[in-house]
Amino acid sequence: MNALVPVIADRFRRQFPGKPLLVVSPGRVNLIGEHTDYNEGFVMPGATDKAVVFAVAPRADGLCHFVSRDFDQEFRCEIGGFHRSPLRWPDYLQGVLDQFVKAGRRIGGISCVFGGDIPIGAGMSSSAAIEGGLAFALDSLFGLGLSKLDLVRLAQKAENEFVGVRCGIMDQFINIHGREKSVLKLDCRSLTFDYLPFEREDLRVVIADTLVRRELASSEYNVRRGQCEAGVAALRAHEPALRSLRDVTLDMLRDHRAELDPVVYRRCEYVVRENIRVGEAAVALARNDFAVFGGLMNLSHAGLRDDYQVSSPELDALVEAARRVPGVLGSRMMGAGFGGCTISLVEAGAVPEFEARVARDYEAAAGKAPKIHVVRIEAGTHAAELA
Repeated sequence: MNALVPVIADRFRRQFPGKPLLVVSPGRVNLIGEHTDYNEGFVMPGATDKAVVFAVAPRADGLCHFVSRDFDQEFRCEIGGFHRSPLRWPDYLQGVLDQFVKAGRRIGGISCVFGGDIPIGAGMSSSAAIEGGLAFALDSLFGLGLSKLDLVRLAQKAENEFVGVRCGIMDQFINIHGREKSVLKLDCRSLTFDYLPFEREDLRVVIADTLVRRELASSEYNVRRGQCEAGVAALRAHEPALRSLRDVTLDMLRDHRAELDPVVYRRCEYVVRENIRVGEAAVALARNDFAVFGGLMNLSHAGLRDDYQVSSPELDALVEAARRVPGVLGSRMMGAGFGGCTISLVEAGAVPEFEARVARDYEAAAGKAPKIHVVRIEAGTHAAELA
């Protein structure tokens, strides 16, 4: 049981009457498959033991009363009377309520206390954990009988439409569909997926935060997306059935290289190769070959750094420091880039040395110590019981 469950339950009892539904909603990591989602490609995320915990109960007056334990703040709204808040965190919750109302789902007021231990700004998607956790709670409390995919789409639309962030579907998808000791190979076009075993007890997933804000990420994301689309448009003159880079092969790219802007070619080649790497990583996991898996993570970072050019000196410094530690199988940047975090696959016995050496080497290179988080692959959003 997540250690925050009794803490959140106790805070609820001190503030509200009744017995709440307890929900654990995880953050996520993406092991490999970066900048492939908006190209209708493949990703490989997993849910983590870092999570947001909810205590939620229905109320009869139509009021929604939210208490954020982490911010020590409260917010109230009425069903159908949603409004943007200067506090910002209530918008993720209101966005979910708004989507349920727009979809014609009959919900009432709620009392809700929530709090978590997902590192903010570390690229582990605390926002999707808030959205997915509340969507799951509303479905359970009001007996709506929604499918997992229904909940995923409602949570994603909450962020797209109310919060105003045009995120893809991966974060909400793994939040709802995650499974303990498994990661997903997710097809971002069809939303079909396979569970792959991630069961080595002697391995840890380690997140290292550069503490650099990703100020260029949004604008450069749009540039990269446009470059990928330009590549597809040029290739479509020869292959009219192409929808996205998902449909492009390396041979096809090479055959028409002279017709593509050199930068566009490099962007496209990275995406095509990354989709291939996700497939190879799935094969490696199926045979429990984490040495090959780690090597593919290293190749992914090289592509992100050299061809897609979304890394940064700080991300590169963290990756290089990690790879100098014996027992590190692979390391790469994770997320949009230009700051944020790296993800490393580390033998459990090497974690203390990793934390010490990476912190020392990064501080020498960047002038500040990184934040390091060791996570496990756990289940997706689920109800919890007090022991």
